[in-house]
Amino acid sequence: MAQPSAIPAAGAYTHAGASHRAGYLAAIGTVAIWTGFILISRLGGKSALTGFDILALRLGTAALLLFLFAARLPAQAWGNKRLWILAAIGGVGFGVLAYSGFKSVPAAHGAILIPGLQPFLAAVLSWWLAGEKPSAPRMAGYACIAAGVSLVAVPILSGNWSPAMLAGDGLVFAASLTWAVFGMLAKRWGFEPWLLTRFIAIGSAILYLPVYVLFLPKALDAVPWSTLVLQALYQGIGPAILAMVLYLRAVSILGPSRVAALIALVPVLAGLLAVPLLDEPLTVWLASGLLSVSLGAFLASRPLPVASAPAAGSVPLQSRARA
Repeated sequence: MAQPSAIPAAGAYTHAGASHRAGYLAAIGTVAIWTGFILISRLGGKSALTGFDILALRLGTAALLLFLFAARLPAQAWGNKRLWILAAIGGVGFGVLAYSGFKSVPAAHGAILIPGLQPFLAAVLSWWLAGEKPSAPRMAGYACIAAGVSLVAVPILSGNWSPAMLAGDGLVFAASLTWAVFGMLAKRWGFEPWLLTRFIAIGSAILYLPVYVLFLPKALDAVPWSTLVLQALYQGIGPAILAMVLYLRAVSILGPSRVAALIALVPVLAGLLAVPLLDEPLTVWLASGLLSVSLGAFLASRPLPVASAPAAGSVPLQSRARA
């Protein structure tokens, strides 16, 4: 007969369910903002702005908005090497690569190569660095995502290539890998999301803006004010602050692999919205990719079955997780 202590309290299920709901809501918010990030970034790429300009607008706006909170950062945060590494990777490195790539590749390429590849990159990094081998259901989900991303990519990859587009795809792929590394390190080092968001925005601005002002090419005076305002406000508030908080919150609850699987929905959402906004065609390949990626995201992101209560004398799962 099972011991009473082996039966979880009813409140434990409620707390776990509420926590997972919060994680999925944060992930959905991240998906929405990242979909807009793909479209707005490509709009900026099609303008006279350089990728360096867009990153400067993003970091400058975010740092300005969060500057009032800088005094509340713990004093030891400024000397924490891990925080500076995350700022360099997730703030400066990703931004330089992504925005530079969007100068020569369409939104669909960026959507496929950044969020579309995240489940695979996150799973590989988790397996390689943390020994987290994907379960069979998640492997099936990754297979569906791979099929869906391939379907969306078919009409794109079968078109004409140019050296500029090939270089842009390389930059965007490097940005995707950089973001996967950032997510893995953020999960492993376990910084509180709001602390990390503030530090990345302000720390990245400290690292990048002096270099931008002194050495990098600029074209801020070559576009109308409306373009500058759109890029500054959306990039500085959406991806830099709101999406960062939501993403880190989701990763802390669900883990990087599961969140990356949900972010796999961004390619098809961005592809659909690019039809009216960027004049990209809606094809049967895109519709088929939508169904496949949606199914794969569901399979790869759903919670695994809860194990039964351990027998007397066995090691609890929580204890093994901490070991």
